[in-house]
Formats: sequence, structure tokens, C-alpha cells
Amino acid sequence: MKEHLTTFDEHLDKKYGPHGSPKRTNFEIKAKAFAIGEIIRDARKEAKMTQEQLTERAGTKKSFISRIENGKSDIQLSTLYKLMEIGLGKRVNLTIG
Repeated sequence: MKEHLTTFDEHLDKKYGPHGSPKRTNFEIKAKAFAIGEIIRDARKEAKMTQEQLTERAGTKKSFISRIENGKSDIQLSTLYKLMEIGLGKRVNLTIG
């Protein structure tokens, strides 16, 4: 008898509901906010910058950068561009599919 392994998508369906449901959409938004925070933190560390240094370059507050890096705050697209392109010298490409 072959054992069925649960896929990650099946796990999310069970825990948060199917794609498009309010609970699943809310989860996915929070997961993406967390991922963006990780990307910013990794880019900042790769640039060997502190949060304070990024704050000075991008004209934001350290507490805001901290909240974003910890997935505790939403980020506007314009702020993402400011942090990544002005603050860290990285290009941001947006794909909608």
C-alpha cells in the first residue's frame, strides 16, 4: 500500500482554506511581507550595512526597517524601491502573473 504524502499546498488548503478564500489570502499576504523583509535584511547584510546606515541612505526610520525585516509591517512599493535602489543599490523587478 502506497502512503500518500501531503503536499505543502494541501497542507495550506487544510489549514487556511483554498486559494482565493479570505483566510488563505490573508495568510499569503503575511507570508509575502515576511519574505520581502528577509530579502531586505539579506541585501542589507550583503552590503555590510547596519539598519542605521540604511536609514540614513534611504531616509526612513530604524524602527520601520526593523519592523519590515521582522515581517511586522507592510511596505509600500515606493518604499521598497527606496530601500532597495537608493539605500542598497539593488534593482527591483516586479512581475505580476
